[in-house]
Amino acid sequence: MAGLNKVMLIGRLGRDPEIRYSQQGTAIVNFSMATSEQWTDKNTGDRQERTEWHRIVLFGKQAEICEKYLSKGSQIYIEGRLQTRNYEKDGQTHYTTEIVAANFQFLDSKKDSQGGGGYQQGGGGYQGGGGYQNQQTGNNSNFQNQTNPGVSGGQTPIPDDDIPF
Repeated sequence: MAGLNKVMLIGRLGRDPEIRYSQQGTAIVNFSMATSEQWTDKNTGDRQERTEWHRIVLFGKQAEICEKYLSKGSQIYIEGRLQTRNYEKDGQTHYTTEIVAANFQFLDSKKDSQGGGGYQQGGGGYQGGGGYQNQQTGNNSNFQNQTNPGVSGGQTPIPDDDIPF
């Protein structure tokens, strides 16, 4: 039986995106993102809030777009998958879980951010303010495997009216 690994978040950047490039020249951007939930405590009637922090990573063209148009405090919709990796530091193995984004949409108004709208690639170019869909069908299989393993060919774009915001 196949599994499902899908994450959808709406939140604000906790810091400016940091870009770097792999040895093959692929752009990689990282940033932290906060999501918050609010509720009223039934016992006291006080308003409560909890914030979760998420590590986000994007590759290739979408990394360059995010680095160019996003900054600390920008609101964004992210869709991707959870990935846990490990690394060695000072002789100890450390683990980190991050969200590898496959799609995104800028949610700030055009006057609030330089980018406005959004960007979709692979399903038909620019799509009226839709999100960026990372689907590469070219020969750069390393990029495709890092972002959408097991997916080949073009991905059908999500119509704007299916997104609840």
